[in-house]
Amino acid sequence: MPSTAHLRVTEGRSSAPRRAHRTSKTMQTPELRTELRAQLRPVEDWEEPKPSNVRVRAVVPERPDSPSKKMMTYFQELRRHPLLTREEEQRIALELAATGDQKLARRLVTANLRLVVKSALEYRTARHNLLDLVQEGNLGLIHAVQKYDPHRGVKLATYASWWIRAYVLKFILSNARLVKLGTTQAQRRLFFGLRREKARLAGRDGTAAGAQQLAAAFSVSEQEVVDMERRLSAYDASLDSPTRGDDDARTLGEGLSAEATFRPDVAAESQEFNGILGREVRVFQETLTGRDAEIFNRRLACEDPTTLAEIAGRFGVSRERVRQIEERLKLRLQRHLRASLGDAVPAPSAAKHGAAARA
Repeated sequence: MPSTAHLRVTEGRSSAPRRAHRTSKTMQTPELRTELRAQLRPVEDWEEPKPSNVRVRAVVPERPDSPSKKMMTYFQELRRHPLLTREEEQRIALELAATGDQKLARRLVTANLRLVVKSALEYRTARHNLLDLVQEGNLGLIHAVQKYDPHRGVKLATYASWWIRAYVLKFILSNARLVKLGTTQAQRRLFFGLRREKARLAGRDGTAAGAQQLAAAFSVSEQEVVDMERRLSAYDASLDSPTRGDDDARTLGEGLSAEATFRPDVAAESQEFNGILGREVRVFQETLTGRDAEIFNRRLACEDPTTLAEIAGRFGVSRERVRQIEERLKLRLQRHLRASLGDAVPAPSAAKHGAAARA
């Protein structure tokens, strides 16, 4: 038996295969439907739709580069790669684990490409472009082949299906919106299961489930549930789009404003200026000696300044004299910063300059 024989879907299962093979309007003509079923036969058994009395309106023929044509071409390429039996797959996997030959890895990958298509069809309703899902699933299959351990007794298809679904779900989450919705494990669980859980917990009378119930179901906080509901109900908007229909209107970004304390450019500018200011203060501090240095360090350069009386008692002078020396040091520091930083530091007033000169 081929190792991927379990991929075939029987007609007695749920309606998932019926949903998976729904095609776009351009693929509903009988000719294209018959051709597509012929190409998909190696992948899974597709149900033949019941005949309908409704007349089908003629459609414009598809372009050669249309998604459906590309998908049919890909299905044709899949038929070139034969399946492997369980014994062949086990033998190749053991040899790959022993030698690391990439040709053997390629053989395992190509033999299980149908598994990727089957898994991608399950999530087609989440993204209309099936080719994108197949490409991401192929990456997951390659990763699974590299990590597969044949000594554990697990079939490669069973092990690879988890990695294929992981890559497909990650792609859907990353491309659902322009702004990524889920960045943590809890947010990813809410993104994929919040609406389904709300429908399950809804009462028979139509009462919606509260945030507390949903938070308990997902083991997250109520605020995370509220934030995810708001994100799912919102839509993406470009800041460059006009507020009205005409192109001369103001853009959405021009109508938004933020306080200076919340603007990242202002915060970065303040941080850079504070760093330069602290460096210049340390340079000025190194030029001081004796009584001036001690007054500067204990009065201006510390978080808990010493009182004027304590410093006056230490040097045997009055408190007014200590205050005058402190004012003179402030003026000297302001001049130093003015010379180093320019207009970023205000110039000293004439009154302060005269008082400092007299001190």
